Amino acid sequence: MFSMQFSEEQLKIQQNMKEFCEKEVAPGVAQRDKDGDDTATAALMKRLGELGFWGLPYPKEYGGSGADTLSYALASIELNKVDASLGCSYSIHTSVSAWIPFVYGTEEQKRRFATPMFNGEKIGAFGLTEPNAGSDAAMQITIAEKDGENYIINGTKCFITNSGHADTTLLFTMTDRSKGVKGITCFAIDKDTPGFNFTKKEDKMGIRGTVQRVIEIENMKVNADRRIGQEGEGFKIAMQALDGGRIGIGAQGVGIAEGAYEYALAYAKERVQFGKPIFAQQAVAFKFAEMATKIEYAKLLCLKAAWLKDTHQPYGMAAAMAKMVGTDVAMEVTTDAVQMMGGAGFLKDHPVERMMRDAKITQIYEGTNEIQKVVISGYIGR
Repeated sequence: MFSMQFSEEQLKIQQNMKEFCEKEVAPGVAQRDKDGDDTATAALMKRLGELGFWGLPYPKEYGGSGADTLSYALASIELNKVDASLGCSYSIHTSVSAWIPFVYGTEEQKRRFATPMFNGEKIGAFGLTEPNAGSDAAMQITIAEKDGENYIINGTKCFITNSGHADTTLLFTMTDRSKGVKGITCFAIDKDTPGFNFTKKEDKMGIRGTVQRVIEIENMKVNADRRIGQEGEGFKIAMQALDGGRIGIGAQGVGIAEGAYEYALAYAKERVQFGKPIFAQQAVAFKFAEMATKIEYAKLLCLKAAWLKDTHQPYGMAAAMAKMVGTDVAMEVTTDAVQMMGGAGFLKDHPVERMMRDAKITQIYEGTNEIQKVVISGYIGR
């Protein structure tokens, strides 16, 4: 039975992340957003690694922190209350990229690729999306052709978070196009591999402090020892990785919503109109009641999905629900926060306008919320 009682260790991790955000993340978040400064965000990512946050849901014997997914979700909520750009980089690294070699790698690959992504040494990226292969992964055309003990890879990837800063990219390619999704294979690629070229940096509406680049791959030779799992297992690996990633994005949505709610609520209690704080107006107070309720049920869904994962129960449907609800709530609450602050909410003087911009992408990446409905209905129909 799902319990909401957290351990002292889980609450300590949550508090540690809150203190880190107050001291090191919050002071420059507005400027990083304004400048699109992904380099500063990457430096903060390294600090997260140094402090042990990268390895939260992974065992100590492999360089992790030995905590759990609930601890990771609580920490992610705190982080995203302050900076969704850093939260995006953190989620992709921890719940998706690092997970793949840890679960599907050989013992040697776990130590070689996963451990450095747990202990703060190497940043990870997840290379699945292509210009013509977003929700439909079978449309990808990046191909890896066998050449003795090596593979020669050619193709293009886009919207790759952490690209350029990531030391290791989990790259998905076709090894047999005739098999569709059953012809997709995963490789772990080092940043400095010849033929692995970072090109266009996307100019985005939100999460401007994190980077998404196009990767052009030209005659890149990689040894078979970099293949994660068997040929043709790539689609299964990617989809399972995204199940866990959706817990991270659900937590991101909750964090963004909480951050906007708390800021707007403080403003509403101080802003005086018609002789009293605007929160004293019933219409405003009722709106905050709605916002608080939405955040609470989104948080419960997210934490339940994390709990299911920790207790080794099926969590795919719960993760899809957490992602869909958490990110929809983020968009709704940030929009309401701007509205409750009136003209002030529309100004860059206040963080709610940034939070509203950041919230939009959460409904799109790691599977659009329309795709989450496909996933959820698929579970229901079994």
